[in-house]
Amino acid sequence: MEPGGAGQRQRPGKKGGPDTGPNPTDRGKPGSKRHIVIDANGIPLAVTISAANVHDSQKLEATVDAIPAIRQCAGRPRRRPAKLHADKGYDYPRCRRALRKRAIIPRIARRGIETSERLGRHRWKVERTLAWFARFRRIVVRYERRSDIFAAFHQLAAALITFRFVQRYRCC
Repeated sequence: MEPGGAGQRQRPGKKGGPDTGPNPTDRGKPGSKRHIVIDANGIPLAVTISAANVHDSQKLEATVDAIPAIRQCAGRPRRRPAKLHADKGYDYPRCRRALRKRAIIPRIARRGIETSERLGRHRWKVERTLAWFARFRRIVVRYERRSDIFAAFHQLAAALITFRFVQRYRCC
């Protein structure tokens, strides 16, 4: 009898799937990382997924390019934010050049020069948004082998976070 025939199970594929890599903080177990761009209120504008061993600065351009056009009351839809705050992990000349090329003012903390205290004024909003994502049990631990399904769950979570925010703070 051939493998995969009637009554026999196919051998499972590689564990983890694409966009997984050895997590440097978790004994090398395969993991994924989410990269999020938020607005001033903490609403997620764009979410991208990468392997856990990919440096944050390498996904900056892809994440900024994933921001959809935001409709305004008058004029053309705004495509990108006016300025972008980022932590010291993004303090590279290529990141600053990529943001300036897109007409975004980079507000990136400098390594070895600035303290983390100044960044804390904006960083807590990102941490709060990450905590909102952690409330969705399906995406806290990656169970999906396919990265497109895992990314779709993140997009759904971002839509629910936005919907809840609008429900809470809308004018009556």
